[in-house]
Amino acid sequence: MDAIEVTEFGGREALSVTERSVPEPDAGQIRIEVEAAGINFADIMQRRGHYEGGPEPPYVPGMEVAGRIDAVGADAGLDSGDRVVALIDEGGYAEYALADPQLTFPIPGEMSLTEAAGFPVQFLTAHNCLFEWGDLERDESVLIHAAAGGVGTAAVQLASRAGAEVFGTASTAEKLDLAERLGCAHPINYTETDFVEAVRAETDHGVDLVLDGVGGDTSSDSLAALREFGRMVVYGAASGQPGSLSTSDLLFANQQAIGYHLGRGLLREPQRVMAAVPDLQEGLASGDLEVIVGETFPLTDAAAAHEHIESRASSGKVVLEP
Repeated sequence: MDAIEVTEFGGREALSVTERSVPEPDAGQIRIEVEAAGINFADIMQRRGHYEGGPEPPYVPGMEVAGRIDAVGADAGLDSGDRVVALIDEGGYAEYALADPQLTFPIPGEMSLTEAAGFPVQFLTAHNCLFEWGDLERDESVLIHAAAGGVGTAAVQLASRAGAEVFGTASTAEKLDLAERLGCAHPINYTETDFVEAVRAETDHGVDLVLDGVGGDTSSDSLAALREFGRMVVYGAASGQPGSLSTSDLLFANQQAIGYHLGRGLLREPQRVMAAVPDLQEGLASGDLEVIVGETFPLTDAAAAHEHIESRASSGKVVLEP
């Protein structure tokens, strides 16, 4: 089968098209004939060697795939031919991938396989950060950074659907239009406007919750946009730099900074992570929620897909199609 291999830590040139044997499922595993593989910023961080606990080269990246089950190991409990989407540790950038049935889901409604590949990581992360970790309630306010990205587009929809007042940042008018269409009441172009000033202009006290997957100065600046007793959930560092927070600021404002990592959450508190699934499946099946697929690339153009994301040209989810 064709697969994409990270040959060494580094830039996009480290992604190489290779041929590997089709993997065979062990007991308790399934094999999926991959028709779409989601790309996540974590894939890029792993490729750069900046992802704690990530795989060592050579390896096949990719942590979510959609397709049909074509082989089933003993006691797997699923049937060949089913359309599914799965979370996997690695191996998604390939024509076939192995998956754990416990992290495999039926595809909601008439959703396409391409859309399904953008569902697990983004929507679980967004739902968890907002509700299971962030405790967002109706009529509260939330600031969502990178509101037109994969997690951002999911979070805007979920927060708006829950009755929250949504602020969102993005870098272009096109991205802000997308966020606004999905339910962002206060779109902010962070290249032109200080987002702290924009939030303060619309609220007397700041927002109740911030979702930060950017890191760097965005994390520390976000505390100034957060009300006293507010919460900030940190789930990534797309800027390439971790955020630096002042504990004295947290102390005197009675604020909370909460860390979130999907993989560690699934390992340590899977019930808490998976509590989001029924609501997500219902929303996606009914059409109340939509997976925003911005661009698709052939599997062999994985390096171009990474470049597209790293250049911040992407909106929504970027998907590979073998």
